[in-house]
Amino acid sequence: IAGGLLMIIPFWWMLVTSIKPPGSVLTVPPELFPRQPTLESYQRVFDTVPIGRMFFNSLVVTVVSVACQIATSAMAAYAFARMQWRGRNVVFLLYIATLMVPSQVTITPLFILMQRLGWVDTYPGLIAPSIVSAFGVFLLRQAMLSVPREYEEAAVLDGATHWTIFRHVVLPMIGPALATLGVFATMSTWNSFLWPLFVTRDERLMTLPVGLALLHGRYTTEWSVVMAGAIISVVPIILVYLAAQRAFVRGVALSGLK
Repeated sequence: IAGGLLMIIPFWWMLVTSIKPPGSVLTVPPELFPRQPTLESYQRVFDTVPIGRMFFNSLVVTVVSVACQIATSAMAAYAFARMQWRGRNVVFLLYIATLMVPSQVTITPLFILMQRLGWVDTYPGLIAPSIVSAFGVFLLRQAMLSVPREYEEAAVLDGATHWTIFRHVVLPMIGPALATLGVFATMSTWNSFLWPLFVTRDERLMTLPVGLALLHGRYTTEWSVVMAGAIISVVPIILVYLAAQRAFVRGVALSGLK
């Protein structure tokens, strides 16, 4: 309970700050319950930046990226976990080794590639780098290794192909792991800041984290406005986690990450 309360305090302070009247944010002693709550800060957020458009951009980028990431990770994980081919383990180790390369190292050549493709300030430029995930492959491979071989052998006896086994046998049995990857991918893509900052210059294509940074630059001392923008950004992530909470916990346990 103490740990839970400790985690809730920053979110509570963010919410309280966002509904405080201007000029009463830094009062001493701090107010944990505002005496005169107001939604004026939220109105100022919508009046200052195209927050609705930025929210839509983040939603499109997140949905497409997460769907592609789950699809590519699941297919690659099946190849590594259930199919026998020469050099499989070596290729898998090399693929997982890419997790040790920081994204900051590859961001410059990646931007040059996007520029040559003409994808700067476009949705493909925002989405393309996040449609694959080495971590997602590792996570789903661990889950697929736990599926008994007897199911696969029975399907082969019935004339099933690899695609049939993948679609109708393996995927339904790793649902919790898929949900776990979905939550991780959603959080990572929704909160991504550095790449959208590099690849977009037009406010109409900016995502929420970049938009919030602009908001902070315009209102350095208006913390109620900044916190209102942060609330708008964090609510979807909380809703996604709460919706997939049971599958998330179960998936972490079954995939061997516990």
